Amino acid sequence: MAGVLDLSAPEIPDPTFLESVLRYGLFLGALFQIICILAVIIPSSKLQESDTEPFEHRSVDQTKKPKGPVPQPRQKPKKESKKKR
Repeated sequence: MAGVLDLSAPEIPDPTFLESVLRYGLFLGALFQIICILAVIIPSSKLQESDTEPFEHRSVDQTKKPKGPVPQPRQKPKKESKKKR
């Protein structure tokens, strides 16, 4: 055999501190995004289930409470027109 092939793994330099921080930061960011997505999905389904159960057990008197007058949004006072002579 005239040529010897080198089949060993190439030399990979050790990652620097900054590369390690970047790698773990990306993993933490991905984990945070997954948690946020799950937080949006899971409580909304639990909220719908818990809202229907207590509503069925309430009596009619408790659900229909007398309400006071509905507050009107502030209206600007109308400008008084000048009296015609």
